Amino acid sequence: MSSLHRMRQAWTPQEGEKDPARAAEAPRRSPRKAPPGFTTRHRARTGWFFASPALLVVAAVTVFPVVFSLVLSFFEVRLEYGGLRLGSPTLAHYEALLTHSEWYRALLFTLGFTIVSVFVELVLGTLVALVLERLGAARGWILALLLLPWALINVVAAQLWSYLFNGTYGAVSWLCEQVLGTRPDILGEPVPAMAAMVAVDVWKTTPFVAIVVLAGLMLIPADVYEAAEIDGADAWTTFWKVTLPQLRPVVAIAVLFRILQAFGIFDLPFVLTQGGPGTATQSVAMLGYRILFQNLDFGGGAAVAVTTAAMVLGCCLLFLRVFRTHVDEEGRS
Repeated sequence: MSSLHRMRQAWTPQEGEKDPARAAEAPRRSPRKAPPGFTTRHRARTGWFFASPALLVVAAVTVFPVVFSLVLSFFEVRLEYGGLRLGSPTLAHYEALLTHSEWYRALLFTLGFTIVSVFVELVLGTLVALVLERLGAARGWILALLLLPWALINVVAAQLWSYLFNGTYGAVSWLCEQVLGTRPDILGEPVPAMAAMVAVDVWKTTPFVAIVVLAGLMLIPADVYEAAEIDGADAWTTFWKVTLPQLRPVVAIAVLFRILQAFGIFDLPFVLTQGGPGTATQSVAMLGYRILFQNLDFGGGAAVAVTTAAMVLGCCLLFLRVFRTHVDEEGRS
């Protein structure tokens, strides 16, 4: 037997033995994994467990007051020595609210204030954002200056402007006297008081809209503008056909937030005019405050709060539905 034949027999595995080369080439078995459903359920339970403290806090500060106000609005409420006592169910609070002229005046002022202020803030905020987008190193400093009015507490800002609008020593009244020849009582007349309140809200909240729109502008791809430039579109056409459609989701968020804030306006009229002259600048929130805390009509105040919340919720849902429908139609086209 030749030496080559002996070497082949030595390296050939015998019966029942495993070939080392084939054993090395054989794929290793992966460890046993848990079923996908089990992993998903486990992660969901873990997430709910860690989120439960925050959810309890939200329920305590948000859900409970809403439910409690809803209950108060449908019952006769008596203030006794031991606290509030609920009587029989009734719809008298809503009937009195819907037949009271002061409610409609407050609602009309709140709607007008919301529409005008949000529209002006949206236009000015978009213009400011377009200017900031084209700035270089100075953008950070200007953004810091813009944030100053927005960072002020509403009560502080309202008190500051009340000094400026004062008919005796106010700077705005003095400036009107220099230009018009007369010193108007801005906060003492209905129309000037409404205009002053809108001006203060625009001064304070336009930076918020500008920052939101600026964030949307920074997210628009540069190749979109390059394609519009190649097609020969001018600046105005580019804004209406390219920039504005890209900004619609961001603008929708800004408008939604501003509607929620403007419709619940309380601090500006409370500090600037106390709802006056008369009830010309009394918002819905101020009306609810007076009914609840001054007249101690807890059921009536709760009815104002519930009605206002229902209207705001309905307007927001309608706005989102219209916006979603418009976006879907554009996507299909």
